[in-house]
Amino acid sequence: MLFSNTIELINIYIGDDLVMQHIIEEAKRCLQCKNAQCRKGCPVNTPINEAINMLLNGKISEAGEKLFLNNPLSVVCALVCPHEKFCEGNCVLAHKGNPIHWSSIEYYISNYYLNKINMKSNIDSNKKIAIIGSGPAGITIAFILASRGYDITIFELRDKIGGVLRYGIPNFRLPNEILDRLEEKLINIGVKIRPNTLIGPVITIDDIFRDGYKAIFIGTGVWNPKPLRIKGESLGHVHYAIDYLKNPDVYDLGKKVCIIGAGNVAMDVARTVLRKDVNEVHIMYRRGEEDMPASRHEIEYAKLEGVQFEFYKMPIELNDKGVKYLETKKVNEDGEEKLVTIENSEAIFESDSIIIAASQGPKANIISYTKGIEINQFGLVRTDEYGRTTREGVFASGDVVTGAKTVVEAVRFSKKVADTIDQYVQDKYYKKY
Repeated sequence: MLFSNTIELINIYIGDDLVMQHIIEEAKRCLQCKNAQCRKGCPVNTPINEAINMLLNGKISEAGEKLFLNNPLSVVCALVCPHEKFCEGNCVLAHKGNPIHWSSIEYYISNYYLNKINMKSNIDSNKKIAIIGSGPAGITIAFILASRGYDITIFELRDKIGGVLRYGIPNFRLPNEILDRLEEKLINIGVKIRPNTLIGPVITIDDIFRDGYKAIFIGTGVWNPKPLRIKGESLGHVHYAIDYLKNPDVYDLGKKVCIIGAGNVAMDVARTVLRKDVNEVHIMYRRGEEDMPASRHEIEYAKLEGVQFEFYKMPIELNDKGVKYLETKKVNEDGEEKLVTIENSEAIFESDSIIIAASQGPKANIISYTKGIEINQFGLVRTDEYGRTTREGVFASGDVVTGAKTVVEAVRFSKKVADTIDQYVQDKYYKKY
């Protein structure tokens, strides 16, 4: 591979002959397997071998259309998917340690097509659908249903669409320019966007139904940070990862930062902090490196950029000096591995700022003001396998249903939900007996 991260192709070489050389070389290495394991490994069953064949035969637009129709967020997934887990990890060449770098090929094709796409608007104003939230799930639903003639209105809490794509993934991994182009395409096909609009306390679900919407989709994501519930979390130099990523430029973190947590969000925060005026970034984790939930690629990128790791340290208190912790170790008890703290190991890890990256949960803005929508013990919206909530006409998918997952997994479920919404509206309002 020429690059450690697909995004480097965009930021450094996009448009250069070197990119084309890389793309062509990778495409030609594809074995065109009849029983393509890469495709089976993709949650949305991306037609990888077909798209590569089209590209090599001069049909890049057709390849782009095929990818877009299968996944409206193909250009996004090319950049942020854990490819080593899905498509590239299942490539037959992966057994030899050098799978096809499909992410680069997918981005090249999908980015080209996004510039060329010209979807026609054919909206029926009598078929109104409300989409609350414009993250991966909401954008996917909007593209699919708008292409079928539905009059879509997206209600977005912030000033720009994208949800976690814009406010939870660093710009160096997913440039906002891509999301701006997706927004432009949505508007061009007749989708209406209401920014800075909170559904729940002002405009309610009942209000939306009153105004003639045939169905409502909830895709509000998970924006409540999960606290550690230890002393010191309210101190002025302590922050939550999901809040920090919304607008890193407003934070004054000092020169040394400690991040508590070891998932992909923690890696994103660490790499973002290093791009600011900070000298040292440390990730503290109560277990070892082999237990980290972050993808191996993200861990490798963080290491390459200078992030340091503090393993087997369990935070017990946050104070003005930094993080008070206990050292931990693994023990085997009755054949079961357990993590225990070490006696008399208490110490302080000094830092100017602390960022907590210990997962997120959903906000309750809609649920608190709506009857009939059930949630589970984690505050996530209950749905069936087709995205139907416990209230008729209301559907949901994405992280607000599953908890934090990958973008491509949100797309997979949302495609099914879009079909369910379409069928529901047709059966309830337009079926002829």
